[in-house]
Amino acid sequence: GLRRQRRGRRRRRPGTARARDGGELKLDRGIEVGHVFQLGRKYAEALKATVLDENGKATVMAMGCYGIGVSRIVAAAIEQNHDEAGIIWPVAMAPWQAVVCMINPKQDPAVTAAAEALLAELQAAGIDAALDDRGLRPGAMFADMELIGIPHRIVVSERGLAAGTYEYRARAASEAENLDKAGLLHRITG
Repeated sequence: GLRRQRRGRRRRRPGTARARDGGELKLDRGIEVGHVFQLGRKYAEALKATVLDENGKATVMAMGCYGIGVSRIVAAAIEQNHDEAGIIWPVAMAPWQAVVCMINPKQDPAVTAAAEALLAELQAAGIDAALDDRGLRPGAMFADMELIGIPHRIVVSERGLAAGTYEYRARAASEAENLDKAGLLHRITG
């Protein structure tokens, strides 16, 4: 273990041998998501808080405090799942599993109709999905989806409709791919 020295504690450096088994010491980051404080009997004695033991005799209880920080769990998930573009949410924590993005919906009403139909189909399949109908340029819309960390991005465009495909990109993937509806649903539902 660590030995006391006159000038304080000796600090182990990553890559040095561990004291107990000689394995290599690894330094890693972490975040506290919960805690336990053992308070002992100090406060129970002051409060005269007792319980009956197995013999029916009153005895001062031992106290403890326990906590889980929901916001810390979210922070830990983000710390473990991100890249330079933003968050990469685990599906179970994402605000939506998928977002349907439309390219030039005002110029082609068929894009809006197809996007709304796809959204309804995704939701009917039990996928928590949303429609991005803000009318932003594609680059801004895609950057927002990456920053927010939506796991699945689906693009409905005039070109895709003509080819019978949707542009699909998983947030964790580096490239988008064109898929037909069956392939798209399979990719999202796994």
